[in-house]
Order: sequence, then structure tokens, then C-alpha cells
Amino acid sequence: MPGRHVTDQQMRLFMTLNTTHSVPVASAKAGISSATGYRIKADPVLPSQKKASRGRRRPDPLADIFDEEVIPMLQECPGIRPIAVFEEVQRRHPELGTGFRRTLERRIRAWKAEHGPEQEVIFRQTHEPGKMGLSDFTGMGKLGVTIAGELLDHRLYHFRLAYSGFQHAHVVLGGESYVALAVGLQNALWTLGGVPRDHRTDSLSAAFKNLDKAARDDLTDRFDALCQHYGMTPTRNNKGIAHENGSIESPNGHLKRAIEDALIMRGSRDFEDLPAYRCFIDEIVGRINARHARRIDAERASLRPLPARRTTDYEEVTLRVTSSGGFLLRKVFYTVPSRLIGHRLRVRLYDDRLELFLGGTALMTLERGRACREGSHSHVVNYHHVIHSLRKK
Repeated sequence: MPGRHVTDQQMRLFMTLNTTHSVPVASAKAGISSATGYRIKADPVLPSQKKASRGRRRPDPLADIFDEEVIPMLQECPGIRPIAVFEEVQRRHPELGTGFRRTLERRIRAWKAEHGPEQEVIFRQTHEPGKMGLSDFTGMGKLGVTIAGELLDHRLYHFRLAYSGFQHAHVVLGGESYVALAVGLQNALWTLGGVPRDHRTDSLSAAFKNLDKAARDDLTDRFDALCQHYGMTPTRNNKGIAHENGSIESPNGHLKRAIEDALIMRGSRDFEDLPAYRCFIDEIVGRINARHARRIDAERASLRPLPARRTTDYEEVTLRVTSSGGFLLRKVFYTVPSRLIGHRLRVRLYDDRLELFLGGTALMTLERGRACREGSHSHVVNYHHVIHSLRKK
């Protein structure tokens, strides 16, 4: 049609049709005129190949600057951003105005492609069923969840199978400790009903913070013993290289967004108690797993069987009850019945509770307290333990 350019597609169609049809018929079917058809047959070059490359339409504003000033800046400061280079060029040459920013950014990008530093290459992985399980912790403070009106300072332990996408989450009240990892990992494996061959973490950097070498070695030994009990090979990604743990890092964000959406739909971020909140998290994770039920069921056939029993998911310490009617543990003072003064107690330290034993006899369970963030001591006091002495005073 007059005024319309012939496209490469039309020309290819015409040439194909012309092998079995006359030029007028092939032209009509291709949507071009007969005269254009005869012209194409006489000169069978695609229209895109006839176009001359468009030259520069205005003078190059960086002609006298890029090689002499910009390239030395890029060589001396490899990590500098293009916007910083743009602002520096503006400062040196105010007469250039602001209209050359995109030109400068394209020029820098092209220069880096030829002369810039080597970039890290990410090797894509093909996950095998039953091979890799991953663990990570993610902070939940920004969600503003409250328990009976009190803000809940917590994080989630998150486990995931790389192949099928099976997930398990456990509410953790403290930091990234061995106890939190042991409880969450074992809950995940027993919920799953099997064990993957390998288990990967991100080195649990927060768990090692402020620990001396002996304590770090002890933590590593306990974690290795945990994996050995379940027949898993423990692995860790390189410190600070998050994409090596990508099969859990990205799902962390998806899970948190799903929890945020569920909280919005719920209309309230306050829960009656901690078990109610944990049930809420379990429901969300259960819905996610339901979407991958077929892959999860298929991967279960490749998992190793569970051992006969769980292993320890607590720390055990021995403490003496002082004349103050309690004991100090991890900068938190706990009270116990005064009749235990002078006795040595075995304390099993869990993420959310303490279990007290006198010899082999279980005495009681106490809610675990946390020291203040600024490092000051805290306390967990049951006034029934000391009220008789207060009355006398």
C-alpha cells in the first residue's frame, strides 16, 4: 500500500509464495502491490539490510573528555558509579549542562564491557531429589507481631528442600543459636518423614559472634554431631556469598511476604499467646507445601530414613542455687523454691524454656528470659518462691 514500508516478513512471505504462484498473486497474498513484487524479485535484498546505519545527529559532547578524564577515573576507582562520574564531569565542565548523562552512562557501560574488571560467574545448579536441604534464620521484627499486646522480638528458623520446595518454619525467640537450629531442623525432618543427604547453612555467623575459639569449636562439633546423627553431610557457603545459599535466601523473602499478607487479611497482628502465633505460621507454611505436594511426595521416595529417635536439642549446664533463692544463667536471674538453696541443679536450656533437674528427678519448667540488648542483666522472678521471706521482713 502507498505510504507503507515493506517489512522483512512480507518480503520473505512473497518470496515463498512466488515459488508456486505468479508475482501478482504472491504480491496480493503478501499484502504488497504487484509493482513492489516485481521490484523485490529483481532485487531480493531484505529491507532491513538496505538501511544505512544512522550516524550521529549532533556533536559528541564527550569527544574531548571521555578518553582524557573519564577513563582515568574508571581505572583508578573501579567501583565508582556512573552517576558519580557524571557529577564530577559536571563540576569540571559546567558548560556541558545536564543533557549528556545517558550518553555518558552508555559509554561507561560499553567501556566496562571491553576493559572493566572480571565479574563473578554464577554456576546454575541442577538439584537432585533427596540431595540438599538448607537452613537459614530470618528476622521478623518489622512485621510488628504482638503477643497479648506485647511486641514479640523473634525470628524464624526456615528449612527447605532444594528440589521439591518443601518448607518448615519455627518461631525462634532468641538469636541464631545451636539450640534454635537443633530444634527447628529436627522438627522439620520429623515433619518431612525423611532425611536429605546434604545439609547447608550460611555459616551461622550470628551464632559465632563474640565467641572465643574454644566456644566456636564446641558449637561446630555439636552441629557436626547433629548432622552425623541423621546421616547428613554438613556444608556451609562462603561467608558473605548469599547466592550460594540461594535456594533458601529467596524463599525467605517469599515466606515473609506471605506472612505479611496473611496478617493483613487477618486484620490484627496481636495473638493470644505464642502457641497461637506458631499455629498461624504452621498454617501458612502448610498452604505453601500443599502447592508442591506432588514434587514433595516424589522426593520423599529419595530421602534417607529417620533414625530411631531424636537427638538432644538443648544445652545442659549445672548450677548451684544461691542464698538469694535462685541462679544466674546467661545474664538472667531465675528464682526457684527456697528449699533448693545450696543444691546443684541440672538445667536443660531450650530456646523458650528451662527444664530443671535435681539429680535424675525433674523439678519444674521455667520460662526462658533474655538479657537486654544493651547488655544489662534481666530476671525471671516467681514471687511465690520468695513471698514467705518478704512477709517476715
